[in-house]
Amino acid sequence: MTVGKVRPSVQALASYQPGKSAKQAEAEHGIEDAIKLASNENPYEPVPAIVAAVQAAASGVNRYADHRATAVRERIATWLGLNAQQVAVGCGSVGLLQQLCMTYLDPGDEVVYPWPSFEAYPINVKLMGGVPVTVDLVDHAFDLDAVAAAVTPKTKIVMLATPNNPTGTAISTADIAAFLDKIPDDVIVLVDEAYREFTDPAFGDPVADLVPNYSNVVVSRTLSKAYGLAGLRVGYAVADPAVVAELDKVLLAFAVNGLAQAGALAALDSLDQIQPKIDLVLAERQRVVDALVADGHDLPDAQANFVYIPLGDATEGVAVGLEQRGVVVRPFPGVGIRVTIGTPEENDRFLVTLTEATAS
Repeated sequence: MTVGKVRPSVQALASYQPGKSAKQAEAEHGIEDAIKLASNENPYEPVPAIVAAVQAAASGVNRYADHRATAVRERIATWLGLNAQQVAVGCGSVGLLQQLCMTYLDPGDEVVYPWPSFEAYPINVKLMGGVPVTVDLVDHAFDLDAVAAAVTPKTKIVMLATPNNPTGTAISTADIAAFLDKIPDDVIVLVDEAYREFTDPAFGDPVADLVPNYSNVVVSRTLSKAYGLAGLRVGYAVADPAVVAELDKVLLAFAVNGLAQAGALAALDSLDQIQPKIDLVLAERQRVVDALVADGHDLPDAQANFVYIPLGDATEGVAVGLEQRGVVVRPFPGVGIRVTIGTPEENDRFLVTLTEATAS
C-alpha cells in the first residue's frame, strides 16, 4: 500500500496545542491533584438547563442534526437584534476561522495580524497556502497604524483578536473604525471576540458599531468560554449576508452537532443564570490582578478570563516550576505565561505556587 504525500504547506505546519492537561502534568512530574489553568475554560459547570437539554437530545443522536443549525442562528439573531441571514455558525469560533480562510484565501495571499496573538491564525493561513504578515505588539497591545501600514494589494484578510490571546488587551470599536477607514473595503477584517463577555463594555460592541457600516467586517464569537460549552464547540459569526452566504459554502457537514445545538439553545435561554458565573470570574480576575500587582508583577490590562504575566527569559523555568507543584499554565517561551482565572480555591493555589516557583 502506497501512502500519499502530504502537501508541503501542511508538512510545515505545527499542530494546534490547546494546553497541557492536568493528567499529563501529573504523569510527567509524578504528582497528584494537579489543576489546569491553561485553556481559558469556564471553571464552573454548565447550568442545569444546559445539562438537561443535552441529555434529552442524546436520545436522538441516531439522526443527523440540522446542518445549518437554523434554530441556533435564529435565536442568536433575535438575541442580538439581527436577521438570521447575518449569522453564521461553526465548530467553535476556530471553526469559523477555518471557514474564513477556506473562503477567501488562495496560495500566496497575505493575511495581516498583530503578533503574538491566537496561535490558530498562522496554522489556518498556512493551511490554505497563505502568507502570514505579522505586526509586533507595542506594550502587549495592538498598533493599528502599523497593522494598516502592513496591508498591501496582496492582503485578503486582517485578523484582530480583542481581547487579544495571550496578552488580554482589547481595542475599542472607535479605533477599529478608524483603522477600517484606512484600508481597502475588499479586505476582510475579522474581529475575533472569543472573550467578549469578560470585556469592559466601554470598548464598544462591534456587532452594533461596525457591522452595519462596514460590509467587510466579520465578528466571531463563541459559546465555549463564558457560557461553559467548551466541550460542545459552538461558535458564531456576524457579518454582511453576502459574506455569511460564502462562509456557509464551506461549512463542514453537521459541524455543529445535535448535542451542541441543544446546549447552545439552552444556554441562550439561560443567560440570567449564566451571568452570575461570569460575574464570579470577573471578580476573581480583579482579585488575582491585585495580588499579582502587589507582588511586583507588571501586567497588561486584563480584559479576558485570564491574566498574562510577562516573564521574558524566565518564562519556561517558572512554568515548569508551577507544573511540578501541580498548577498547569500556558507558557509562551521567552515571553510570558497565560493563566486562566479558575475558582477561588484554584486561584489561591496558583498565587501561592507562583511565589514558590519564582523564588526557586
